[in-house]
Amino acid sequence: MILIVAGKPELTAIWARHLERQGLDVTVRSGQSDAVEWLHDHKAEVVLLDLMLENGSAIAVADFVSYLHPETRVVFTTRDRFFSDGSIFNHIPNTAAVLQEHTPPNDLAEIVAYHGRAC
Repeated sequence: MILIVAGKPELTAIWARHLERQGLDVTVRSGQSDAVEWLHDHKAEVVLLDLMLENGSAIAVADFVSYLHPETRVVFTTRDRFFSDGSIFNHIPNTAAVLQEHTPPNDLAEIVAYHGRAC
């Protein structure tokens, strides 16, 4: 199961379709509280998380994932240079990758699928 947490419905729909073409089950949540609520009852192999989450804190979601499901990988997307120095790997121990939001959807799906298989 792949959990996408992002606030741009048109973009998350594109990502979800590409991941589903990889044969992955996908669920989408739009913000921190929605994602945390889902994570209480479900487990994802990978969380694809918008670092610039508009509804809440991506760091809080990643921290919650790290606490509740430490084996779950987190793949961040960003449209900014925030954490471009790689320091996010020091702050969130289960960070698997940080990708630019404009990464081609096929490439993004391959990276997420790879980390899902590695679990």
